Amino acid sequence: MKEEVSVLIDEETLIERVKALAEQINQEYAGKKVHLICILKGSVFFTCELAKYIKVPVTMDFMCVSSYGDGMTSSGCITISQDLTIDIKNREVIIIEDIVDSGRTLSYLVHMLKKREPASLKICSMLDKPDRRESQVVVDFTGFEIEDHFVVGFGLDYAQRYRNLPYIGVLRLEEA
Repeated sequence: MKEEVSVLIDEETLIERVKALAEQINQEYAGKKVHLICILKGSVFFTCELAKYIKVPVTMDFMCVSSYGDGMTSSGCITISQDLTIDIKNREVIIIEDIVDSGRTLSYLVHMLKKREPASLKICSMLDKPDRRESQVVVDFTGFEIEDHFVVGFGLDYAQRYRNLPYIGVLRLEEA
């Protein structure tokens, strides 16, 4: 199988949009502290880049939540292999996600985290594929809406590869 990646969103465009999202967060949370929950592994690049431009006080924690495994489509089975280490009760919380696709994972996660009584709970996603939505999820801060492509780079992977690309690319698999 031959793999080909073509640029969808270049590095400069990505960074400019990340700065704009950080400014939205700065305005909305002015005078408050914000707690970022980075959804591993795909969101780590996005979370770190975003945090650099957030001017309000930031704390951060990580969760490892997956529904993809090594495939190109969601398995529908949501697994949490790493939970939070910091109590989110009464905190202003933003879940940082790399991509919202079917919405099943985030819907499950939001339901679970609301039980922990944060002061507020919002979602920030670098990418959103609204045409693929199966579960109702409100994305409060969106980097880019994209069409239904399998994308890699800037943290997004295919079988744990391509995360290190500094841009978002469309992955195509072709018979060799």
